[in-house]
Amino acid sequence: MTSRLYPPARASALAAACLLAAAPAVAAAAGGHDERSFSSSSTLPDVVVTTTRSTQPLTDVLADFTLIDERQIAQSGAATVADMLARQPGLEMTRNGGPGTATSVMMRGAESRFIAVYVDGVRMDLQIGGAPWEALPLAQVERIEIVRGPAAAVYGSDAIAGAVQIFTRRATREGFAPYAGVGAGSRGLWKADAGFTAKSGAADYALGASHEQAKGYSVRTGGNPDRDGWRNTNASASAGYQLNDQHRLQASALWGRMKAQYDDFTSSPANWADDWGDNRVQTLAGTWAAQWSRAWRTTATLSHAGQRYETRPSPYLNKTRQRTAQLHSEWREGPHLAAATLERRHDHLENDPIVRSRHQTSLNFIYGFSHGPHTLQANLRREDDSDFGGHTGGSLAYGWRFAPEWRVSAAAGRALRMPTLYQRFSQYGQAGLKPETGRNVELGLHWARQGSQIDLTVYRNRVRNLIVFGAAGPCAASFGCYHSIGRAQYEGVALSGTHRIASVRLTASIDVQRPKDLDSDKLLPRRSRRIAKLAADTRIGLWDVGAEWQAHSRRFDDRANRNAMAGYGLLNLYASATFARQWTLLARIDNATNTRYETARGYPQPARSFYVGLRWAMP
Repeated sequence: MTSRLYPPARASALAAACLLAAAPAVAAAAGGHDERSFSSSSTLPDVVVTTTRSTQPLTDVLADFTLIDERQIAQSGAATVADMLARQPGLEMTRNGGPGTATSVMMRGAESRFIAVYVDGVRMDLQIGGAPWEALPLAQVERIEIVRGPAAAVYGSDAIAGAVQIFTRRATREGFAPYAGVGAGSRGLWKADAGFTAKSGAADYALGASHEQAKGYSVRTGGNPDRDGWRNTNASASAGYQLNDQHRLQASALWGRMKAQYDDFTSSPANWADDWGDNRVQTLAGTWAAQWSRAWRTTATLSHAGQRYETRPSPYLNKTRQRTAQLHSEWREGPHLAAATLERRHDHLENDPIVRSRHQTSLNFIYGFSHGPHTLQANLRREDDSDFGGHTGGSLAYGWRFAPEWRVSAAAGRALRMPTLYQRFSQYGQAGLKPETGRNVELGLHWARQGSQIDLTVYRNRVRNLIVFGAAGPCAASFGCYHSIGRAQYEGVALSGTHRIASVRLTASIDVQRPKDLDSDKLLPRRSRRIAKLAADTRIGLWDVGAEWQAHSRRFDDRANRNAMAGYGLLNLYASATFARQWTLLARIDNATNTRYETARGYPQPARSFYVGLRWAMP
């Protein structure tokens, strides 16, 4: 389900698209600025930046964490970031049709506006409700970091469920490195992209652009029987300059435009229309990073994020923007890390005839300790909102390595999420909505040996004043309004692991969860109680071959749990080969068993799909 509303002329579709407008779970850590700004070559496979505002070895990460690298992205054949995330442990995606239509990504049962999303360090928490998942392009991305579980105390209320940090391509070695790719697939799909990274002395640059489009398929065969196609054009750019050993300047930008057809619920054939949604996003950021001494460094960042969503022929226009100024300072001494972040954020919403703004000022403190078998992280955050006043939150996590291969951890946190400007002041909103508050606890067990690992996490998250979209009330819209349902609880067990048997690498995860409304004891809509995912890959001669399988149990499309959607299983197959060092051929079959399934009632997902792509890159 999506947390964003669409044109009033599509009332029934809006009601369905907004039913899950809120479902938080108290947070894990998030990424606040692009730590790569300290050095143009600092991105290392065993270092992550999402779990704190500082670089951190994977061995010190206490949270439930996933890293998606460039190889996995290239083999995915996915159209958007949301498609890629849907294959990861603990995440579900709902979509009203194909790529480009209303999309939501849920983490541990919590709806997507409770996931803190950053693109090259720029926060994408827009005031319609979270990140615009359907418009975030994957073609420009080289790395994604995912954290599940307690850290709104680090990055604010939008990190209640967890965090996703997205990194676009950057130059990491001397010289000029161009690349290009083309691909084609089922339902008129074709893709093309090109770009380069370059580094010369103290300067580095990166530029990339891509376009993909498809004729699509008829999403609502019983209603509007047209093919619902889409077009996605995007570009990214970055430039950095190392002034000296201590100071570096960095700038980055991302632009994307997703234009997609969608079907409404209009019952009369006379009113059938070729509906289009035009979704544009952009980010801009400038950073100055300074290493003042061996132990002390700072980062100052100015950033902008914006979205413009328009529909035709039914006229609708919504614009949001977010501007942030941030100063981060950290001190490292032996096993100790002390950091503080001061942030000023301004949000703006234009939804005719509504024009609203608000601002927040926050101060965050982090203390980290890692020595011998012990790892500790404590976070304290003070946030002052122009509409809701001050709030203090915090989290605490501890890990103990009681044997060389084993570690046990515990974490707890509390958070508060302010209602969005859209939830309060649009025609569907209520100005008197209260902030949502949450408390989270979790226990974890981690085992690792020679490239194999197993992670077990047990969590419980309770939320008060959960905001949802429901029956008509005091707002201007006649078919439904945002309102608070009272209390919700997200609890579950997550088990994941990786292992190698001979030349075959296996990854698997099982999530057993119960996201429910405590007042009615009903499951929250469009969440599966049981999710299993399995992937296997190996090399046969020149070819890397693999398979991905996932299964989701039954879900309900409504809060009353009357409209059930059947469970389903999906199988994807792929093969890739690199030859002449510069060329890579990729072939994929998605939904190989041609399973019929829905993630939103009345919107069938794509049938079996084929894709073949060819890429060239200078070695």
